[in-house]
Amino acid sequence: MSNELIRLAHGAGGRLTGELVEELFLDRFRNPELATLSDSSRLETGPGRLYFTTDSYVVSPLFFPGGDIGSLAVHGTVNDLAMNGARPLYLSAGFILEEGLERKLLERVVDSMARAADAAGVKIVTGDTKVVPKGLADGLYLNTAGIGLRPEDLPLLGPEAIREGDAILINGSIGDHGAAIITAREAGFENCTISSDSAALWELVAALETGGVRLHALRDATRGGLGGILAELADQAGAEFLIREEKIPVREEVRGVCEIFGFDPLFLANEGKMVIFCPADESDSALEILRRHPLGRQAAVIGRVTAAGSSRPRVTLETLIGGHRLIDQPSGELVPRIC
Repeated sequence: MSNELIRLAHGAGGRLTGELVEELFLDRFRNPELATLSDSSRLETGPGRLYFTTDSYVVSPLFFPGGDIGSLAVHGTVNDLAMNGARPLYLSAGFILEEGLERKLLERVVDSMARAADAAGVKIVTGDTKVVPKGLADGLYLNTAGIGLRPEDLPLLGPEAIREGDAILINGSIGDHGAAIITAREAGFENCTISSDSAALWELVAALETGGVRLHALRDATRGGLGGILAELADQAGAEFLIREEKIPVREEVRGVCEIFGFDPLFLANEGKMVIFCPADESDSALEILRRHPLGRQAAVIGRVTAAGSSRPRVTLETLIGGHRLIDQPSGELVPRIC
């Protein structure tokens, strides 16, 4: 394909659409299911519980330290499945392209998606492309959907499985993604070393379960950050959590960004961090398993479930100076277009 810019005709379903699909998407995502180029794909999943998720990505900028909109879309969708204990299998990819987008930029995004999907062990098996007039899409937007499978003999994970006394863990430092996006947008941070933590977490989930840890609930701490996710889970579970500020890993660079902009790292977005609930007597085993993996080397036990079946579900933070602070869900979006 010789055209260097995306044109409206690339989304019209004709020859240029066919060229874009064949030369770019099919070439990068090639697999038997996608090769049919049918309106839907037949998938072999086997017996078990099937999970399905979808998400859209409008992150700005499209490329940021540690990732880009393509890898972020794969990681985010894979993680949404993994948090239910479902092994991610298949993804779809819907591209909303802006007229005038540079072909080379789109190639970078698609190449990144392909690498991320391959690393996560998933196939991109169907998709769609639309082109909108210049000025209506800020370059490109992405929508992905995912299908995953969980064996029927494994217990269901979720807020309803959280029990009093459960340990609360996280697999690493918080706020990295939010801080990376902020510093990528703002002038004066050209030498900043903060990178997004964007990553697929399924390997960690699988390692915990194969290692014998009885997982009760998982949640990736994306928009709303660790604080927002814990408050949401407490409400859904009808439980009370106590977390300790001194146990929550935060990089000094992230603390510095938060001080400059007046943010709380508890509410900054993450794209490679999950909250884990498991029996307290299995937390040491969970930590050992997590810390063996590159995505879990900073794993920590950050608190516990102090009550279940509570009429006043809440999250209490024990501060560094020994005080207590209630953590609530944020009322708005701290940093827009973070994913």
